[in-house]
Amino acid sequence: MNGAKSLLQDLDDAIARGTDESRARALWHATDLLITGRYSDEEISMFGEVIGRLADEIEVAARTQLSELMAACDHAPLNVIEQLAFDDEIEVAGPVLRDSTRIDERVLVQSAMTKGQSHLLAISQRQSIGEAVTDVLVKRGNQEVVSSVARNEGARFSGSGLLHMVRRAEGDSILAEQLGLRKDVPRHIFQQLIAKASEDVRRRLETERPEMMAQIQSSVTEVTGDLQSKFGPSSRSYFVAKRVVTTQYRQGNLNQDSISNYARQHRFDEVQIGLSLLSSLPVDVIERALMDRNREMLLVLCKALAFSWETTMSLLFLGAKDHLITARDLNDNEREFGRLNIETSRSILKFYQSRKNSGAADPAAGRQAELQMH
Repeated sequence: MNGAKSLLQDLDDAIARGTDESRARALWHATDLLITGRYSDEEISMFGEVIGRLADEIEVAARTQLSELMAACDHAPLNVIEQLAFDDEIEVAGPVLRDSTRIDERVLVQSAMTKGQSHLLAISQRQSIGEAVTDVLVKRGNQEVVSSVARNEGARFSGSGLLHMVRRAEGDSILAEQLGLRKDVPRHIFQQLIAKASEDVRRRLETERPEMMAQIQSSVTEVTGDLQSKFGPSSRSYFVAKRVVTTQYRQGNLNQDSISNYARQHRFDEVQIGLSLLSSLPVDVIERALMDRNREMLLVLCKALAFSWETTMSLLFLGAKDHLITARDLNDNEREFGRLNIETSRSILKFYQSRKNSGAADPAAGRQAELQMH
């Protein structure tokens, strides 16, 4: 400790009275000592003070060289790393922004919020990027930055960050495909993505992500035998409910209040028929949404219909086992419902409609025929 302290004191004195050339020699000497030696945190901090002072007085090329050395050093002084990261010259800032394991998330966020696109691009290429950083990158970054983040398997996205990426992907088939290929994109985000994607992108994702497309198709069409036996359209009560709700719909009296009242009274048939009419989705799809343990589809449906959280909550309780939901699950659902965008949810609803009606020449005519049957 005393030897290092004495050496650094000598370097500090040389800085004060030396020439530009002697300061440059002192910088590389101190840097070599730091990189090749093993020091305590206090000693590393002392090296940082000396190297930081010297770095203020050298040209861009020398600062770039210093940045490359510090980026590869697993015990580089934090003050030097931060100083280099905020350098306006990307040649200097780039190496530490891309590669340094010593740079903390606070510095990355601040750099991403205040610097230009070249700095953001360097950050987007890091081996690992936390959610707080990607949130800034996807909001401030240009197309190149956002595409780089989407390709980066080490990037982690928050829910709002992914939704922002979905919006950025509208009209950008390359970004849409890059995002759709990410293994960490949850199903409900993937649904929103393909609801807005071009047909070419959908076909490519069907090829590259068949398991995800199969899950979505299953959530739209799959109805279990237990559900059919319990709530199937063969029961007399179902047809009675259908006549009542259909009449209410034709008279213009079927609305959110009607659905909410039916749900609170646990009148499942009336709810599924009413939601079917209001959403133009088949009853079996509504049934699946109500009963599925994964509540994503029901939340999207309620948001697309502009239902309130209170109405949505009554539907969640209706479909829950024994009509019971834990406080934690309810809070999670409320947060997810709040994050959903109404226009995006309506796009997903249209996608569900198109998947169910893809074999019909006139989906509206089929729905009208169902109304006229009863």
